[in-house]
Amino acid sequence: MLKYTLKRIGAMVPVMLIISVVVFLIIYLTPGDPASSMLGMEASADQIERVNDSLGLNEPLPQRYVEWMGGVLTGDLGDSYFMRQPVTQAIAEHFGPTLSLALLAQLIALLIALPCGVVAALKHGSRTDAVLRVVALLGVAIPGFLMALMLMWLFAVTLRVFPVAGYAPLSKGWFSHLRYLALPAISLGCVQAALLMRMTRSSVIEAMQLDCVKTARAKGVSEVRVVLAHALRNAALPILTSVGYSFGALITGAVVTEAIFNIPGLGQLVTSSIERRDYPVIQGVLLVIALLNSVINLVVDLAYGAFDPRARKWGDA
Repeated sequence: MLKYTLKRIGAMVPVMLIISVVVFLIIYLTPGDPASSMLGMEASADQIERVNDSLGLNEPLPQRYVEWMGGVLTGDLGDSYFMRQPVTQAIAEHFGPTLSLALLAQLIALLIALPCGVVAALKHGSRTDAVLRVVALLGVAIPGFLMALMLMWLFAVTLRVFPVAGYAPLSKGWFSHLRYLALPAISLGCVQAALLMRMTRSSVIEAMQLDCVKTARAKGVSEVRVVLAHALRNAALPILTSVGYSFGALITGAVVTEAIFNIPGLGQLVTSSIERRDYPVIQGVLLVIALLNSVINLVVDLAYGAFDPRARKWGDA
């Protein structure tokens, strides 16, 4: 297992290196520059040139990349052009709301997907299965922003059960914190629930055909125990993989939802930074998100290897 873990960690290094190059080049090769955003439309070419020179934007790209990567390796992502603070501090201040939103959305997705997926698998081919599959298809087909707007109109504007928008930190209490996150978390969780439900259904259907399940049934084991102790246990690995990828998608896909509900998370930070061409912040957020996804994939791979020794053999091949 140690060898398998070290191999997976080692595989992250070239991936993150490639991602860093892509992130760096995409930012600097896009039209626009921070100086124009700082000085306004009436700024002269000489003024823009002086600001770009003070920011180090006139240096050759390879030199700027090496300097930037040198800072990244020491934990220094640079300073924001506009917020007058280190990028790491800005990310830390905005990471909490995004993490809270992603965790709550993942919990909602699991509470919906696992029971519905198991029921659909046990009722395979029935009317119940058909209805649940249609619901899952609708969840995948409806865009996340449309789901968010529908929930906002129904529960915030019409019924006035939840706030329309905004955010309450944990320091104001769990109730206020969850009340403000409820609608955005539901809108994100429903989309992921649809995907997880389909994976759970197919995995449980496949697991129900295994010999161990048939043997347990032949021995007279109760159906509940057959499902929980045998079917779900054998279906857990693909479901676990889907949950890991789902959580990564929630972290990266919260940008639109955070903008709709005015949540001060990473999505709002990167959106405002793109508008102002705040290159260090954009690079830092994208790199952190890429690292989070890589770590999540690593955890999923390690969990897969821990539960299934065959995965370690495939990894060593």
